[in-house]
Amino acid sequence: MKLDWGGEMKKILLLDIGSTYTKGVVFDLDQARLLAAAKAITTVWNDVNIGIKKVFTKLEAQGEDLASIDQKLACSSAAGGLKMIVIGLVPSLTAEAAKRAALGAGAKVIGTYSYQLNKAEIAEIETKNPDLILLSGGTDGGNKEIILNNAKKLAPTNLDQTPIVVAGNKAAADEVEQILTKAGKEVHLTENVMAKLEKLNIEPVRQTIRKVFLDKIIYAKGLSKAKKHIDDLIMPTPSAVMKAAELIATGTENQAGFGDLMVVDIGGATTDIHSAADGYPTKAKVSLRGLEEPYLKRTVEGDLGMRYSAPSLADSVTKKELLSYLEGQKSEELFEYIKKINSNIEYIPQTEKEKRFEIAIASAAAKNAVARHVGRIKAVYGPFGENYAQYGKDLTELDLIIGTGGVLINNDSASEILRASFYTESNPTVLAPKAPKMMLDQKYLLSAIGLLAGVDSELAFEIARKYLSPIGGRKDENRKQKMEFRKV
Repeated sequence: MKLDWGGEMKKILLLDIGSTYTKGVVFDLDQARLLAAAKAITTVWNDVNIGIKKVFTKLEAQGEDLASIDQKLACSSAAGGLKMIVIGLVPSLTAEAAKRAALGAGAKVIGTYSYQLNKAEIAEIETKNPDLILLSGGTDGGNKEIILNNAKKLAPTNLDQTPIVVAGNKAAADEVEQILTKAGKEVHLTENVMAKLEKLNIEPVRQTIRKVFLDKIIYAKGLSKAKKHIDDLIMPTPSAVMKAAELIATGTENQAGFGDLMVVDIGGATTDIHSAADGYPTKAKVSLRGLEEPYLKRTVEGDLGMRYSAPSLADSVTKKELLSYLEGQKSEELFEYIKKINSNIEYIPQTEKEKRFEIAIASAAAKNAVARHVGRIKAVYGPFGENYAQYGKDLTELDLIIGTGGVLINNDSASEILRASFYTESNPTVLAPKAPKMMLDQKYLLSAIGLLAGVDSELAFEIARKYLSPIGGRKDENRKQKMEFRKV
């Protein structure tokens, strides 16, 4: 999509209303130029407009006349993001397919359930109070009993304000809808997320989730109040980042994309990985097995974060691994630092030793999050000798990694942290990237690029090309090294 602005200079304001910070950027769309950027603490629990007004005040202090802005758009992950429960049939099949669809739609999956729900699980779902439930199960023409049973279990719950998206066996869909609507539940039918065995059908589910988010959930979270200051709240923030990844990878009608890529987003609570790649086998004698992988894939690791979940990270990886990123430091000092930053999430490292601790924690987060996102390869033996089975994506030949998140943006060792996630000969079954180029989202623009992509993809791509900073080369210290992009 390309807009004709009629010859006048036009400006657009793009907001990301996050759980901790609300960030705003203003672009001159004539020259794809960043004019101003600001952030303030998000205040969604009181009144989302307080945080937005603070951002606006900071933008105006930089000389921006917000009354002259032509368009104001926003995405949000505030109030805990889009919290979803996923219910399927088999853990490795329909439940996993539904989980991938939910994550791809920008949701935060707070629980995944399989087979027939029992009383304890129903009580647990009620306690978690999700924003949305995704109910799946059975291929088309396959098992009907499980999804019907689970619909009957959900019907009498106290979740009348929680929309339920049904994406299971089409032979049972109408009966499931009848059971739930008769009990007063809000139901949204969509196509089966896995109509055929091991074949994903994610896009219809994504679109349905996005529609429910826009129509219902932003009001439940108080985000509709933001309408006073913006034209539209378009999507959850992770969806905007995913849209940016897709645009940067594939390009536009007039500009070639960067190629297969991965976004590594290391946050205080989670490390999110997005990939835009098919991930087909790159070596001979390798066959794909297991559930089909989507071209656009997102994984969220809730135990790998820099502040809120730093203790969980320390429990998830070995002490030996954490210390491998340090030179002669004592483990006691590192774990004392982890306690400190967990109790004071806004703490900024003050000494060189503390900076090295940050690098160690971030490196472990990047390595383990990428390892969980990419595929694995296993040796299989048959009558004609040894072959290999690939489960998940082969991203060994990935073209590009884009790093984002505070620890990367505010750290001179961003390339060192990202390299920790690369393929290693010592663990050859993990199909992580071998030698990708690296770039840094130094100005927190990925969500803005994703928002702008829905308005003018050419301009969004120009901004990505202009403001994503290559790192890891000889000129890494000043981050002014430019990549060349061919026109098509």
